[in-house]
Amino acid sequence: MQLTFHKRAVGFSQLLKLNYLTTKPLSLIQQCIDTQSILDLKKIQTHITKSGFTLTLRDKLVDAYLKCGSISDGRKLFDEMPERHIVTWNSMIARYISGKNIKEAIGLYRMMIFEGLFPNEYTFSSIFKAFSELGCLREGQRAHGLSVVLGVEASNVFVGSALVDMYSKFGQMRDAKLVADQVVEKDVVLFTALIVGYSQQRAAWEALAVFVSMINEGVKANEYTFASILIACGNSEDLGNGRLIHGLIIKSGFESAVASQTSLLTMYSKCGLIDDSLKVFKQFVNPNRVTWTSLIAGLVQNGREEVALTKFRQMICNAINPNSFTLSSVLRACASLAMLEEGKQIHAIVTKYGLDKDKYSGAALIDLYGKCGNTEMAKLVFDDLTEVDVVSVNSMIYSYAQNGFGAEALELFTRMKDLRLHPNEITFLSVLLACNNAGFVDEGCQIFASMKSCHDIELTRDHYACMVNLLGRAGRLEEAEILINQVENPDVVLWRTLLSACRIHGEVKIVERIKNKVLELAAGDEGTHVLLSNLFASTGKWNQVIEIKTAMREMKLKKDPAMTWVDVDREVHTFMAGNCSHPRLQEIFETLDDLIQKVKILGYVPDTRFVLQDLDEVRKERSLYYHSEKLAIAFAVWKTSNQTSSIRIFKNLRVCGDCHNWIKLVSKVVKREIISRDAKRFHHFKDGLCSCGDYW
Repeated sequence: MQLTFHKRAVGFSQLLKLNYLTTKPLSLIQQCIDTQSILDLKKIQTHITKSGFTLTLRDKLVDAYLKCGSISDGRKLFDEMPERHIVTWNSMIARYISGKNIKEAIGLYRMMIFEGLFPNEYTFSSIFKAFSELGCLREGQRAHGLSVVLGVEASNVFVGSALVDMYSKFGQMRDAKLVADQVVEKDVVLFTALIVGYSQQRAAWEALAVFVSMINEGVKANEYTFASILIACGNSEDLGNGRLIHGLIIKSGFESAVASQTSLLTMYSKCGLIDDSLKVFKQFVNPNRVTWTSLIAGLVQNGREEVALTKFRQMICNAINPNSFTLSSVLRACASLAMLEEGKQIHAIVTKYGLDKDKYSGAALIDLYGKCGNTEMAKLVFDDLTEVDVVSVNSMIYSYAQNGFGAEALELFTRMKDLRLHPNEITFLSVLLACNNAGFVDEGCQIFASMKSCHDIELTRDHYACMVNLLGRAGRLEEAEILINQVENPDVVLWRTLLSACRIHGEVKIVERIKNKVLELAAGDEGTHVLLSNLFASTGKWNQVIEIKTAMREMKLKKDPAMTWVDVDREVHTFMAGNCSHPRLQEIFETLDDLIQKVKILGYVPDTRFVLQDLDEVRKERSLYYHSEKLAIAFAVWKTSNQTSSIRIFKNLRVCGDCHNWIKLVSKVVKREIISRDAKRFHHFKDGLCSCGDYW
């Protein structure tokens, strides 16, 4: 009778009864692997145990268990074997690593050394990966040393590639490069590992040099090589080389490869070419979660938040589940647009996917609520995080800063020591902003001094600008000017910050002294010209105003109109000063007149100092009545007259002093909180008072 290996022709038990295991054991084991039958493997193991077969056969049986996906049965048999071949050790270690059971792999490696068995090149190529995955640099270095002692040369491409990958993941690029140089015949895996390492360390030129060397040596790049080098180009905003590599991708036939296409999309968005990113995205047939997330993040980074939200909705409709990075990007889009209701819906999705305690989503939620003026919710999210890091603390401090809670921001800043967190440049910028908005001049000066002496923090122009603003608003204008002169080549932002402070205090002498210097730095900057014009107008120097405005006309510079928008019943309404185009204009004017009469009873007197035009007093008063924030609030009061919820308005410029006083009294008249976000910060008006304490 002719036997066949197919189980349906001759039963497995029949083969065993025919002593087929005695004559063709390896074939029978292979049959089990082909059919993925763990039960039949166990039957073979039982016969082997009874018959006392060789260790080699046991090794093959362990390998069969691993290939059938039963690592537990393989390990059990492995532990029962009095002796194991090096191949079996390597198979077990490799299987643990591929199954993400890294600790077990390292445990087996240690057991191998303890039992006096020397690892070979296959052992080392696996175990180096395990050490990098678990973050065990010291053990990885010791294993490297052992490989040298045992004569397992790093020049071997498998060992060399694994070592380069390990050192690259630890950021030890000098060691990675030294190992790579020892490998005689480098392959694409080694080159790619080196490029990935340099890209992660933001060493773009080094990554490009490796890529060029690889091409020169005739090694063909794969899609992961292209993906990695594109990341390097994106990080350095190197559009020229990015486009060249795009051409190579097309030439090499990887235009439809997901990894390289996703990196290509990201590279274009980081270089500011978001439309090119969208074109690349359209070429995807079935974009995965990483691709969707990369696109959404790029849109948010390039100020295309509304498009990002549209793409997110499409992603959900396509049944692609978002991760914490996707959701954090979408939340930042909502924060930038101050879309509180939409942000709350995203918060619900975050909770649905169990990511509400994730540090990335958490930081984005804190940022959302802070930028929408809801510090209470921001703090609830912060307190509920299981892992607090510098990013989430920075988000919370910034939330406090924007909303004028200076004391709370300083308290959290002090708590960072207890949390074993080291403040970074963003932390100090946020806490200085908090001191700015709360008027904590002495505290801000102390923190700034500590940055220069006690902390390993590089002072940026933003830090100096914050301090200039803090000193300037406190009336310490000369100190602010001295501080600017300490900066090497101060830019227009610093001088413009000082000009803003001069306007607050009506200081013209300093302005006359620095005006020409500022205009030289910002010859075509409309913001600086507008600021100078407003400053001279507020002090009644109309000749200088005419001079500035004439120069603006010659340079074709235009002032951004003051705009305020309000969200009522999930519909955004936008208002501009003196604009008469709203369809409900009559109701708005009637409500506005009613509010003006009521606040006048409470003591409101129009402050015509904030009218920056040469008009008579009556016309100045009338122009104040039709500021954009007054129109927006009047509309919201009329539209929601039967509600007691807060009114939220958003303005693109700084709120003027007259409107600030008017809104305080309106909050008392309508008995509702009015939350206003201007270009600088939030104001919470309630019962005739403002959270800023009239310091803004």
